[in-house]
Amino acid sequence: MSAVIKLSSPATKEFWEIPVLFEDEHLLALDKPAGLLVAPDRHDEARPSLMKLLLDGLAAGKPWARERNLTYISNAHRLDYETSGVLLLAKTKAALITLADFFGAEKPLRHYLVLAWGRPLEANFEVDAKLAPHPVKPGQMGVNPLEGKKSRTEFTVLEQFSDWALLRAAPFTDRPHQIRVHLKHAGYPVVADELYGGKKLWLSRMKRDFRLKPGREERPLISRAALHAEELSLPHPVTGEPLVIQSEWPKDFRVAVKYLRQYALGPSRRGLQDDEPEFTEE
Repeated sequence: MSAVIKLSSPATKEFWEIPVLFEDEHLLALDKPAGLLVAPDRHDEARPSLMKLLLDGLAAGKPWARERNLTYISNAHRLDYETSGVLLLAKTKAALITLADFFGAEKPLRHYLVLAWGRPLEANFEVDAKLAPHPVKPGQMGVNPLEGKKSRTEFTVLEQFSDWALLRAAPFTDRPHQIRVHLKHAGYPVVADELYGGKKLWLSRMKRDFRLKPGREERPLISRAALHAEELSLPHPVTGEPLVIQSEWPKDFRVAVKYLRQYALGPSRRGLQDDEPEFTEE
């Protein structure tokens, strides 16, 4: 079977080649690109979404569906629009039901790579804060101790830079925007997550002798919420055997970390930048 699934949106004239990370007769794991919805947008049906593209391709008998003899496909968990990485799909309803039990068991099945603003005080820390939809901002989540749903995430500092940190996040629950809101709540907003107070990452803010060529406009090193689903680890829903699925770092992460390692080591330079994010909870 092909190592990629080719999808296209006639409405927007966009095209994707989605790498297959794992596949057997029960499961299909894809390497979701940043900038593609998983589920359809309720407010804008014209926006492409991975599941609609897959289901439309399945109904139309596209080559990738025919060669797999697919009759059913459904996502077992969610990834945000800007998040890249491992997305697990079930090929049967029975597998989906078992996967739903796994994801609802409050165990850290998924590990995310995150670039965040700030300098965490501890190498390992946890955020246990209930989340609920924001009362006045549609599409946003917030910490709500009274009406929120139980939400817990563990964080590990992998590398510390002057004013940024490379983290591994392990969510125990599966709430919308969970990692992003928990990091904002902790005071370390995700890089380029402007919805929750995280500014973009610019080379000019870390390289002291930065010079831009005449007529050129600087682009951020990473311009989407810096969140990547790096690993999924769980028992196989049919065989029970341990299953580990991994996704390589996307190019924007590799580039950002390369320059952080080169120019942003050492003590904090906060106060020297004119667009520092405010590390405050609303």
